[in-house]
Formats: sequence, C-alpha cells, structure tokens
Amino acid sequence: MAMPTTRACSAAASERVSQRETTYSLKFMGVPASFTLAWVRKRMRLVAVSAKLGATSATVVQWFCYERIGMTDKPTVPSAGLRRDMEILEVLAGHGDGRDADGFGVSWIAQRLGREKSQVSRALRALELEGMVERDPITRRYRLGWRLFALAARTQHARLVQVAAPYLRGLATAFDEDAYLCVLRGNLVLTLMSVPSSRVYHRVWEGVSVPLLMAAAGRSLVADWDDQRIRELLRVTTLPSGLDSAVSGTEEWLADLAHVRSCGYAVTEVELEDSKAGVSAPVRDHRGLITAAISMSVTRAHTAARLHEIGAAVGEAARQLSISLGLVPDGRPIMSPTEGSL
Repeated sequence: MAMPTTRACSAAASERVSQRETTYSLKFMGVPASFTLAWVRKRMRLVAVSAKLGATSATVVQWFCYERIGMTDKPTVPSAGLRRDMEILEVLAGHGDGRDADGFGVSWIAQRLGREKSQVSRALRALELEGMVERDPITRRYRLGWRLFALAARTQHARLVQVAAPYLRGLATAFDEDAYLCVLRGNLVLTLMSVPSSRVYHRVWEGVSVPLLMAAAGRSLVADWDDQRIRELLRVTTLPSGLDSAVSGTEEWLADLAHVRSCGYAVTEVELEDSKAGVSAPVRDHRGLITAAISMSVTRAHTAARLHEIGAAVGEAARQLSISLGLVPDGRPIMSPTEGSL
C-alpha cells in the first residue's frame, strides 16, 4: 500500500480546515448543520442571478434553507421597483426647509440618483397618480404629495392617542374630571381623545373642532407664539354672534401664555364648558415642538391654590407624555406657585 506523500497530506489537511471554516460560516448565517456543503454550493450558483435583483448571498442561502425544512415565512427578496420609488421620495423630502419649497425637476432628480431621465419620469407619473407626489402646474417641479402627508398625520395621531391614553386616564381618576387630548389645526383646536369623569352628563368633544380663542387648550397649544402674533390673532378673529364676550381679553391671554412658558401649564376660565375653570399643558415631540395639549375641565369650586395644584399635575402628565414621545427631559420640574403669589 503506497504511503501518501507529504504534499497529499498537506492538501487533505487544508481541505478539512476549509470545510470546517465553511461550516462555521454557514452556521453563523443560520444554515442548519444537517445541510451538506455540496447542497449549499449547488444552491449558491443562483447567487449571481439573485445579485441582479439586489439579493445578497446570505439571503439566497437562507431562502433555500427555509425551503429545505418546509417553513412558510421565507425572507422576501426586496422589490427593486419599490426601492427605486423610495429613493425618489427620499430625494423629494430634501432638506426639510425653505430650499425645498419649489420642489425638484425630473432632470435634477435623475442626475441626483444617477438614473435615466425617462425612467424617473415614468416613476414620478405613477407616484403622482397615487397621490404620493404632486407636480406644480407652472414650474413643472415635483414635491411630496398630499396622500403621503395624510398617511403620516394619521399615523402620528394614532400613536399620540395610544401613548397619551394612560396619562389622561390617570388624571381623570385622580381628580374625577374630564380629561382631553387636543391638537392645533390652523386656528382651530381639535379634540383627539377624551376620558370622562364619573359625572352622568358629558359633552362629546372627540372629533370636534372649536375656535382657538375659545378652547382652554388653546393657551398651551400656542405657548411658543410671540406676543405680536397673539395680538394679531385676537384682532382679526371673528367669533360667532353672541360669543365675543366669552373670550378673554388680550392681556389675560398674554398672561396665560407667560404662565405656560414659566410654569408649564395654564389655568383659565373655560369659554365652551359649564365649568369653573380649565387647566391645560403643552405636549412636545422629540424636537421640542408643541404637538398637542392635555386639557381638563374643572367643574368643582376650588381655591386658586388648589387649581394650580391641579395645573401642576396636568403639567407633569404632559411632561411625562412628551418624554414618552422622545423629548429629552431638561430636568426642570413643573412649578406650582404659592398661594400668596397668585
């Protein structure tokens, strides 16, 4: 029997090491150990074809592993068309400032993406038909469409309501008063959610919009506006007949806004509820911008000090909700003034 040469032994050892390393690599990629290397290598011949579709080698191997063991939730190969459309939407999103107000032309988009102008033009027309982009009839430039913003707004509101629910329930339980989550829409305040107290009679405010000047939450929703803008709003807003006297004056409004900025909440007379007072506090998003307000209708008579205690609780709930939405806390507590300073 012929003895193997040193070169043959070395080659055999190298092959065993190579197979062991390949096995470890496949195990890392999620390939079961029962699969033979020959089976994997046979399937890997499709990698060259899959590369044209944007799939990676690991994706192809994983796909066939799922096929071998009979599982149904196979990883999906990314859609090239969808990916190209998303790239266009990313370009149209621009910088998010005034530079993008006029939109972008087809040639500029194609050049930015390194694609054919005709291909980009066809994709934009398809997106326009779905409302995902819109084209200015004069400049012929494209920008993000109404449907995209509508979907984003619905998603934002859904998450806002979901995250805010326990905070509103906590306030309604603690003080046995109606609690509301409101947002600003133009010069109107829209109620997204309400949590009732134990009272038998309740007005339905969910989905109802009221003039900003007549809503208790209005003070908190526009707390970041400058005083001149508030004066102009009070000057030009026309309210329904007979309700002019129900709205606080300019100086009262400015005082309420100053209190929100310094203490984190406002206590004011409620114009649209049969209540003794209204308490509200602003809710901020991850950027620190006011995105909503928590409001409560206080139906029971309280001293001024007690109202500000309730206001501090509402302000703290709004602050905690803001943190839940991604706002980095600044460490400042919600302040409740002493009775002597009221």
